[in-house]
Amino acid sequence: MQRGVRGRTLRLYRPEPTMAFGQRDANLPGFPAAAAAARAHGFEPLVRKAGGRAAPYHRGCLVVDHLEPEADAVLQAKSRFSRFAELFAGVLRQVGVEAGIGEIPGEYCPGEFSVHGSGNGLRLKLVGTAQRVVAGAWLFSSVIVVEDGDPLREVLVDCYRELGLAWDPTTAGAAADLRPELRVEQVKAALLAGYGR
Repeated sequence: MQRGVRGRTLRLYRPEPTMAFGQRDANLPGFPAAAAAARAHGFEPLVRKAGGRAAPYHRGCLVVDHLEPEADAVLQAKSRFSRFAELFAGVLRQVGVEAGIGEIPGEYCPGEFSVHGSGNGLRLKLVGTAQRVVAGAWLFSSVIVVEDGDPLREVLVDCYRELGLAWDPTTAGAAADLRPELRVEQVKAALLAGYGR
């Protein structure tokens, strides 16, 4: 490896409460009020470089950043979404969550490759993903919502209202809404085992 050049990097962490707005959100007239609403709920607003709409996370979530050098990073950009969705759905199944892939009608920050969980009469978005591709490398960043879904739903309600975006609050929650005993560390262990395979 050349000096100053890193190989594959995997970073897992539990974030502080943050509302990650998309670039399109930041251009809406309601963005200042949405940012203020996020702060009022204790979520620090920021605008991310990757696409998508506003998405919150906090210490009950696991953020997974996978960075990898690749000569033609654009070539596999779409298939990466599919591969990572399969990985995360498999991890959630491993810990006992009935997980599927695909957008739930009315979900926040909608995406074709969102991972959702079902059970107890609920269908919840549990994993959101974003990708950034630059010359010679890509970053795939994902948020797995494991615990404490209520504060996420509450901040989403106020922020999406201020942004003027329609969505269905019943699609927001956490994996622990489906399996109450589930904790972030269990999901992290299953994810690392999945990477090991």
